[in-house]
Amino acid sequence: MLRISKLTDYGIVLLAHLAAGERGATHNAREMAEATGLTLPVVSKMLKTLSAADLLHSQRGSKGGYSLARDPEDVTVAEIIEVLEGPIALMECSIPGHCEQEPGCPVSAPWQRINRAIQGTLSSVSLAELARPSSPTVPIQSAQPTAAGDPIDVRS
Repeated sequence: MLRISKLTDYGIVLLAHLAAGERGATHNAREMAEATGLTLPVVSKMLKTLSAADLLHSQRGSKGGYSLARDPEDVTVAEIIEVLEGPIALMECSIPGHCEQEPGCPVSAPWQRINRAIQGTLSSVSLAELARPSSPTVPIQSAQPTAAGDPIDVRS
């Protein structure tokens, strides 16, 4: 199963919260913790990490806090994940040149293609899209119908 860490998920939640708010608005860690339901220590840690990665601006003082460094439309999910997790790679051979078995490996090229597809999809989704209110879930039809012949309804 492919998963991102809880901290990356929390970082995305914090960024989406900022993106959903007023442009340029500054929020402190305590406000963000209350608004997102995350603990203050986790929020503080993630805000510092995101600030160090130039995804957030940090402002000190009594009216200080954090704000987005760029427009949410210009920040991709892939960029956020790479900042918090490192390169997006399903396995060592997903990144060319990272596996000593790559030259003779028959599955290296397909894994690299799969990795590029995932990277492309994550790069096509912006922080602004994550911050938009959710629309009703649309059923995804499987290529394989159920025994009754109806499409399988997959909801997230």
